[in-house]
Amino acid sequence: MSAKHPIISITGSSGAGTSSVKATFEQIFRRERIEVAYVEGDSFHRYDRDEMKQALLDAQARGHFNFSHFGPEANLLAELETMFREYGESGTGRYRHYVHDENEAAVYNAPPGAFTPWEELPPNTDLLFYEGLHGAVVTDDVNVARYADLKIGVVPVINLEWTQKLLRDRHSRGYTTGAVTETILRRMHDYVYYICPQFSETDINFQRAPTVDTSNPFVARSIPTPDESIVVIRFRDPKGVDFPYLVTMIAGSWMSRANSIVIPGNKLDLAMQLILTPRILDLVRRRKSVG
Repeated sequence: MSAKHPIISITGSSGAGTSSVKATFEQIFRRERIEVAYVEGDSFHRYDRDEMKQALLDAQARGHFNFSHFGPEANLLAELETMFREYGESGTGRYRHYVHDENEAAVYNAPPGAFTPWEELPPNTDLLFYEGLHGAVVTDDVNVARYADLKIGVVPVINLEWTQKLLRDRHSRGYTTGAVTETILRRMHDYVYYICPQFSETDINFQRAPTVDTSNPFVARSIPTPDESIVVIRFRDPKGVDFPYLVTMIAGSWMSRANSIVIPGNKLDLAMQLILTPRILDLVRRRKSVG
């Protein structure tokens, strides 16, 4: 953790909705005129798209059927930890981009599924913002979590997470239900051992739960809307959180535990603005106070 070069880390699995949470952070950064170095977790995958296909085949040939992007073998976690540490120490570090589609290919002048060359983070930023799979990961070899000043978990209940992933991958990426299902099953070991434990490291978790039936996500035709959801917001350390203020400001919310508040799903953006803006501004003020 660093007062002079703070790091905000958003972590969640594929289909969890971290991109939507990132959009709210971007609104806050623009409004408050905060200069940010953005890093995507996909850029620290070990393999590009074609290499990953071959690595998966090689793993299966060895009898390793749980090889996935969720686990350490398919990622550069040591390099991610180094980037976090270096940014915290000096506001610098190396990163790159993963090119997801044709639109990004035009921006980065690289084919979809490839990485751009490594480069230095932009200078003179107020903070680093990471969004991806491993923003609070701790293993026997690395501890990324210790370097982040504000860690946010985005973790829908599992059936909703699967529903979101299935519909996204089918409609946006052209995958079949069977192919997505096989990916979910293959990732389960790493999900349990490398994704879930991060949500005990995070400072705040946003867990969305549907209020409609998602018993069988594999036949779902639509994602439950915000109006058909609630969100459980859990604070790792509730000390200093003004829960009466939040309950007053967020209509329809209530306290479920001493460290948790439940809100209507359509109030998530408002809740994030109320909860996160003061914390972000505090990080920036600390940075300026140490000059």
